[in-house]
Amino acid sequence: MERKILLTDCPDAQGLIAKITNICYKHQLNIIHNNEYVDHSTGQFFMRTELEGIFNDETFLMDIDQALPAGSHRNLVDTSRRKRVVIMVTKESHCLGDILMKAYDGSLDVDIAAVIGNHDKLAALTEKFDIPFHFVSHEGLEREEHENQIIDIIEGYEPNHIVLAKFMRVLTPNFVARFPRKIINIHHSFLPAFIGARPYHQAWERGVKIIGATAHFVTNDLDEGPIIDQNVKHVDHTFSAEDMVKAGRDVEKTVLSNALSQVIEDKVFVYGNKTVIL
Repeated sequence: MERKILLTDCPDAQGLIAKITNICYKHQLNIIHNNEYVDHSTGQFFMRTELEGIFNDETFLMDIDQALPAGSHRNLVDTSRRKRVVIMVTKESHCLGDILMKAYDGSLDVDIAAVIGNHDKLAALTEKFDIPFHFVSHEGLEREEHENQIIDIIEGYEPNHIVLAKFMRVLTPNFVARFPRKIINIHHSFLPAFIGARPYHQAWERGVKIIGATAHFVTNDLDEGPIIDQNVKHVDHTFSAEDMVKAGRDVEKTVLSNALSQVIEDKVFVYGNKTVIL
């Protein structure tokens, strides 16, 4: 028996759920789990259906296509194939370390193909998990020349997704265009109020009461791509700037690994500049 996930994204229409589930029954596929959502403001329908059985992908999808309205998108995902990711880093270890440990203990079901850093500080940590580390210094290189070296390495691994685990360089439109909707980033939620260097120190100076983090897909608009996951932590006047940095790092690593988990489990639909998580 195989397990696959049917992802459906289409204009809403009467009886869609019945049509899709009846086709699953016709093909003798057991529905393990099903979630659906309708955006009533735009009339768009989303459905994620976990299936088990013996699949004939071609005839099954042909039947699905005939049942769906014009302008539909559907995809049948084989869950037996683990997603591959390449992680990009600079110097901070908390997000990388969290993903490495969760992948190691199985709580994050992902194949980490490689880690790429523009500094070599995290090479030893990466290699403890028997994962290759590629040091690609940006010193003395034009931005696109540096990125082209990284792109060559990434494409050699053929990853499903690229994770920016505190990679502290802005990507060019050329890089983003090579990997559309495949790059996941994490940033502190103070943007744009606390932009630039030392954001937690800026937050401390303003006496903020909540700190947080946002994981999102990367687009050409800096830190404004479709949001995948967010979380916050309450702080108060007793927190020093260093305390806020520590608390912020805890939120960042949790949000990034949660976002990666949702993406690799095919729970994320990108819709305009938003996401639907099912």
